[in-house]
Amino acid sequence: MLAASVALLVGACDLKRAAVLDPKGPIALAERDLLFDAFCVMMIVIVPVIILTLWFAWRYRASNTSAQYAPTWANSVKIDAFVWSIPAIIVIALGVLLWRSTYKLDPYRPIENAGPAIEVQVVAQDWKWLFIYPEQGIAVVNQLAFPAGRPVSLRITSDTVMNSFYVPQLAGQIYAMAGMQTRLQLLADQPGKFVGRNSQYSGGGYSDQHFEVLSLSQGDFDAWVAKAKQAPGRLDAQTYPAQAAKSRAVPITYYSAIEPGLYDQIIAKYRHSGHTHTQNQGQGAGVPARR
Repeated sequence: MLAASVALLVGACDLKRAAVLDPKGPIALAERDLLFDAFCVMMIVIVPVIILTLWFAWRYRASNTSAQYAPTWANSVKIDAFVWSIPAIIVIALGVLLWRSTYKLDPYRPIENAGPAIEVQVVAQDWKWLFIYPEQGIAVVNQLAFPAGRPVSLRITSDTVMNSFYVPQLAGQIYAMAGMQTRLQLLADQPGKFVGRNSQYSGGGYSDQHFEVLSLSQGDFDAWVAKAKQAPGRLDAQTYPAQAAKSRAVPITYYSAIEPGLYDQIIAKYRHSGHTHTQNQGQGAGVPARR
């Protein structure tokens, strides 16, 4: 029954739509495996309940006069112990599984044994995504590119309402909030093209707020950076307000130069009493993550 259920579930899903079932990186793979593990653990109690429910309905049907009928039956310590102990064990098992996996998949935790990470600063806007590459000195709207096999360390914020950054085939989702910074690590095993999106409703242009994710060979990534450096646009404190203005279905746009510290300036706009609120318990925008 378990195998049939999984087969029906997978067969009913187009992997292009159910991208979480088709991971292309170690983090997404670990999250999918966690989903399957939790599903299998829960089936330990769900499958017997389904089977017993069908068996009881057949066994005690009105036409079966041989089934014992005991309307004065009160309780049974053995049955109560069985009924409550099994779910309790399941809950404990799920708790241990999820606690260990939550620590292992901490979005702030760097990806180990994968080499130096490329840093990308991500800004959620209405209704688009801005990706700033401080090392390369470029910025791109609605396109995130990086070398395959190399970790990507994302610093994420919002210059509007709450958004949720999500690339289902590479990593889990994490919220982006104004005046705060969150972090996310991702890695693609091989070159490919993926879809990222905002999974938190953010207004009228929400349905168009998706972006292209490119996992490239090192040579193709270098060519991509060179292409961006040839773009005529520059992103600084003067040009940023126009770029951040509300817009829908924005095409991929490259900026050949960025003002140093622009990302920190975006966070600092929401500073109160001289302090930038972050999700790292009061760390400033430029302070490294807790790990």
